[in-house]
Amino acid sequence: MPDTDTLTTAKPPFDVDQIRAEFPVLSQTVHGKPLIYLDNAATTQKPRRVIEKVRQFDSEEYGTVRRGSYRLSERATQMFEDVRHKVAGLFNAASHKEIIFTSGTTQAINLVAYSFGKAFVKAGDEIIISNIEHHANTVPWQVLCEDRGAHLKVIPVNDRGELIMEEYQKLLSPKTRIVSVNHVSNALGTVNPIKEITRLAHEAGAKVLIDGAQSTPHMKIDVQDIDCDFYTFSGHKMYAPSGIGGLYGKYDVLKEMPPYVTGGDMIRHVTLEKTLYADPPARFEAGTPAITQVMGLGEAIDYLQEIGLDKIAEYEHALLEYGTRLLSEIDGLNIVGTAAHKASILSFHIDVIHPHDVVTLLDQDGIAVRGGHHCAQPTMQRFCVPATTRASASFYNKYEELDVLAASVRRAIKLFS
Repeated sequence: MPDTDTLTTAKPPFDVDQIRAEFPVLSQTVHGKPLIYLDNAATTQKPRRVIEKVRQFDSEEYGTVRRGSYRLSERATQMFEDVRHKVAGLFNAASHKEIIFTSGTTQAINLVAYSFGKAFVKAGDEIIISNIEHHANTVPWQVLCEDRGAHLKVIPVNDRGELIMEEYQKLLSPKTRIVSVNHVSNALGTVNPIKEITRLAHEAGAKVLIDGAQSTPHMKIDVQDIDCDFYTFSGHKMYAPSGIGGLYGKYDVLKEMPPYVTGGDMIRHVTLEKTLYADPPARFEAGTPAITQVMGLGEAIDYLQEIGLDKIAEYEHALLEYGTRLLSEIDGLNIVGTAAHKASILSFHIDVIHPHDVVTLLDQDGIAVRGGHHCAQPTMQRFCVPATTRASASFYNKYEELDVLAASVRRAIKLFS
């Protein structure tokens, strides 16, 4: 067992104990042990202020949006649109009109696949994804290709879990209509070179979608600097309620796309003979939206920006380095995904224990991690493992929790040896 005293730990740029006190769920015990929550890539916990904002809005300010002319509805509508401005600011979008609220990244990608695909993809065209995508960024494109007679091409990855950019360039052609890749792999933690991916795609005349589900909570995102055409996010992975997320899209691209879902409030005028659609973003927000969840999202954005995404990225990288060194010293444990640029995800496979059993054993020590294929079965196939155990850290985690993780893993291996 390594001497953890020899492992250097960078001083956090904020008071982690004070931050932890803002998350009520972290104060509980599991099986008599303090909860160590390391499943943040799946979903994050919520700070008290987000919980309180949701409660306050529902109990004191709730009203339908965009329809009522009475005071309660008008106030809710203004608050709702204020959050759209906050999202635009978070991503440095050119306009709040480029932000569409969805239920999350999955719906956002499906929106683009359906709507952009309907308008621009035809038989013989090509779509490019990578070998380390979440199923949500794989299946919609497969469906589109089957429907349109298009071809799906896949960027391979090396043994470290990094995209092989030379092969990517070979895949691009005048037939490429869209390239859709994640910013951060949910299964490996790889941070992809999305600015370069976007530049090369644009040179080939293709559009680019970036799946930002795993990146948005961990780093600053500037969509104008990246120059991507679409960028997606999920609120529940960034300390906001579930059921809310969104899509950034360049306005000139969105204006050329047909609606994804039809119904109320996405129209300009309806007769029994013809419907004229509203401009974006309303065109893509049919029906009553997740009003309360949007308010929680706005509060979560305020919270993250007050802490500072640069500070969050700095500390989470330090946690990643510390955890990587700890786990690398354990015999029989293999880290899957060792890219030079990673987010705070540690995915590993133990020779003698199935990941589901690892999760169960670690749970006895109060540790919450994820075991399985992480909705990324092609990634597992690439690395010749049925599944992995995944520990994913947040800025409310501590070095000491990673010590406990490593010790618990060692006990589990000893039990099966």
